[in-house]
Order: sequence, then C-alpha cells, then structure tokens
Amino acid sequence: MKKRIALIALVIITIQTGIGQTLQQRLDAAAKEASDKLKNPTGSNALSNDDVIKGLKEALTVGTNNSTSLASKVDGYFKNPLLFIPFPPDAQKVKEKADALGMKEQTDKFVETLNRAAEEAAKSAAAIFIDAVKGMNISDGFAILKGADNAATQYLKDKTTADLRTKFTPVVQAAIDKVELTKYWSPIITTYNKIPFVEKQNPDLTAYVTDKAMAGLFILIANEELKIRKDPAAQVTDILKKVFGNITK
Repeated sequence: MKKRIALIALVIITIQTGIGQTLQQRLDAAAKEASDKLKNPTGSNALSNDDVIKGLKEALTVGTNNSTSLASKVDGYFKNPLLFIPFPPDAQKVKEKADALGMKEQTDKFVETLNRAAEEAAKSAAAIFIDAVKGMNISDGFAILKGADNAATQYLKDKTTADLRTKFTPVVQAAIDKVELTKYWSPIITTYNKIPFVEKQNPDLTAYVTDKAMAGLFILIANEELKIRKDPAAQVTDILKKVFGNITK
C-alpha cells in the first residue's frame, strides 16, 4: 500500500513538473514575442525609409558594377546575344549593297568593331551610373522594393536615361576613336554612296552605339537586380541582406 501511495505521489509530482515546465516555456516564448514586437512593431524588420533607399542604392551600385564589368570584357557585347549590336537597321540597305559588291568581310568587321566600341565604353560606365545612383531621391522606396523584379532598374532608367546619354556620349565617342570604327565604316559608306540613284546614307554612329550600349547595360542591371532580390548569395552586404533578405510579395 505504501508503495502504491509513493508511486501515485511520484506521478503527480512528475505531471506537475511537466506542466510547470510547459508554462515556463510558454511564458518565455510570450516574453520573447513581446520583446520582439517592441523592437519591431511593424513585423517587417523595422525597415526605415532610409534603410530602403540605402538598400536600393546599394543594389544598383552592386548591379551596375557587376554589369559594366561583364559588358566591358572582350566579347561582352559581341558574343552575348542579349547585348549584340547589329549593323544599323536604318542603313541595312548599305550592308546589302556592300555585301553584294564583295565587301562582306568589311561589313562583318564593322559590326564587330561596333561592339568593341560598346565594350570599350562600358569600362567607364560604372562611374557614370554610380553618380546617378548617388543622386537619386527615392520618395517611393517601399513601392520600388515591393514592385516588379526590375522596379529599381526601371526607376533608374526612367529618371536618368537623358542625363546618362549626355554623359555617356563622349565616352562612346572616345571608344569609337580608340577602336577606329570610322576606318571600317568609311569605305563601306563611301562605296555605297557612289552607287547611282541610291539615297545617300550616313547614320550617326555615336548615337547608335550610345543607345545600344546603354540598352545592353540596363538589361544586365535588371538581371543583377533580379539576382539580388531572389538569391541570398547575391546579397553581398549587410544592408542588402536586411532589405532584400525577407521580401514577401
């Protein structure tokens, strides 16, 4: 009988102890939750607008650096189908006539040199983009953060394209001079314009390369932004981890 009483007492003590531990665990969890809410009342990592703006600028800085590095390599444009710059469409008749006259080697070399000019120009593009990023004043930072996967790139493109073109044009012109693009273009256009009854052509190569080079860079920047948003491995700084690490749409 005494053994039964002792066993019952032990069971009761064990149950009470278990209940006590459960209650304590619940109390501890509740206290932690309350503490977390005090530190983070919105439940969103307490991101401030400054955090978002800083994160977006950081993302675009990383994206533009990576993009210009990739584009400025040899064949960065020429052998990348996304960036490849073709013979100017407005002068396609020039290519057709020149090829028919046995100048296909020259037209092919001209197209290659077009792309070399863009690759050369891309070497100086990072600083231009970063200056534009630093000057951004994003009042709708959270909208961009929660927007489409290319929202920051599109914002940069919309807000800075005109200014970037102004700054980028002399960079492209210097690149064109360096790779001697006109040396390959001049005999083609001269031969074409000597053909009787053709409408003379002379497209603005600097404007053409500038627009195509910038368009290619924005493609790469958008790809970099997507990686930063989706791939934790691409969130290479603390602010990128904080801003993009827990995005839920």
